[in-house]
Amino acid sequence: MNNPSQESLREIRKEFFAFRNGIVADKLRKAGDPHNIIMGCLLVDIQAIAQRQRQAINDDQALAALAQQLWNDTGSRECRLAAPMLFPAQLMTLREAVNWCESVETIEVADNLCHKLLRHLPEADVLFRQLIAFDRPLVKYTGYRLMLNLIMLGKLQPSEQLHIIVNNEAERAKGPLTSLLNDILEEFD
Repeated sequence: MNNPSQESLREIRKEFFAFRNGIVADKLRKAGDPHNIIMGCLLVDIQAIAQRQRQAINDDQALAALAQQLWNDTGSRECRLAAPMLFPAQLMTLREAVNWCESVETIEVADNLCHKLLRHLPEADVLFRQLIAFDRPLVKYTGYRLMLNLIMLGKLQPSEQLHIIVNNEAERAKGPLTSLLNDILEEFD
């Protein structure tokens, strides 16, 4: 008999295949997406697939295990995007959250991770502060994306101290982080 999480994993992969979009996949590859397996599924379709799994499994520990298996598949774009949609926020430890953030490989994965999971963590304010201290660009980006999510949700109040931190970072930022920091600075105004 198959392990239920293995069966769920197989079912999710079948659904990704059913929702594949070659045009989107080709555009992502040409844009430099580093994943080996890119089905080109739209986020809304991945969300629907994840929601069906949440309803079918209805057990937080099993969902966390399935989400971890998906997250561990670093070669699959869709697995990396589905994992945060499945992991129950109340079960993720701060250490696990940092580990996930350290393995983020694209802006898309970072944005989705923050929006679907990290902003719901009880220690999200502690997490973003840890992440923005990293020297690695995508980890730092993830921390600032989480900060913006928390500000927009009203879970974090813009303060003079945070304004100084963001301003200092903006002076030396490059690439996508520059745009993100400008978005955060607009929230301070």
